[in-house]
Amino acid sequence: MQAQTEQKQLRIIDCGLADYKQILDLQLKLCEQRRTGQISDTVLIVEHYPVITLGAHKTANRLCVSHEQIRTKGIDIVEIRRGGGATAHNPGQVVIYPILNLFELRLGVREYIARLEQIGKSTLEQIGVISESRNGLPGLWVGGKKIASIGVHVREGVTSHGIAININNDLSIFDLFIPCGLDGVKMTSVFNETGQRHPMIEVKQKLYPLLIKSLSNEYDECKTWL
Repeated sequence: MQAQTEQKQLRIIDCGLADYKQILDLQLKLCEQRRTGQISDTVLIVEHYPVITLGAHKTANRLCVSHEQIRTKGIDIVEIRRGGGATAHNPGQVVIYPILNLFELRLGVREYIARLEQIGKSTLEQIGVISESRNGLPGLWVGGKKIASIGVHVREGVTSHGIAININNDLSIFDLFIPCGLDGVKMTSVFNETGQRHPMIEVKQKLYPLLIKSLSNEYDECKTWL
């Protein structure tokens, strides 16, 4: 990947379908490059092979079965440093990882999370689902069901991790743990709510202008493919 030093350009990188650990390593590399000014603000868009991630809040990581039982289903388990509890990723879910300098954008963490929620709301609305946020519970909800999860990490003003939105994915993976450590939470998806499947390329095309509008005020779009 060629670093870009022009700080007024937002890079949007479509990573396709990728292993979670591979993208985690890429995030860490890009975060360090962003902190040292080697690259401009960057957003990764990705689908993951099945994985359950455990957040920094240990009490919110509540598995319903053993690690061994999860792995026998072909699902990886990864401990990471982000807010929130356990969540899951699998194909058919779009995941957005912004690597941004909040100082330069003059954003606080709460405002940044609100912008992630707005990106999710606007994307979902365009494909037929009306969602809402809840005070103190980052993410998006459709009635009493959760359709998008947010967990972020900020170090020296630079963000990592982000938002995952359920589009067409298999929701049975969420039966293996208590999502975000919240009792009684049921997960849903665009497919569950509408009965319609949306190609991921269609979802991504709707995301690009929303990312530019919400995460920068003057940046030009630049797409790079891995």
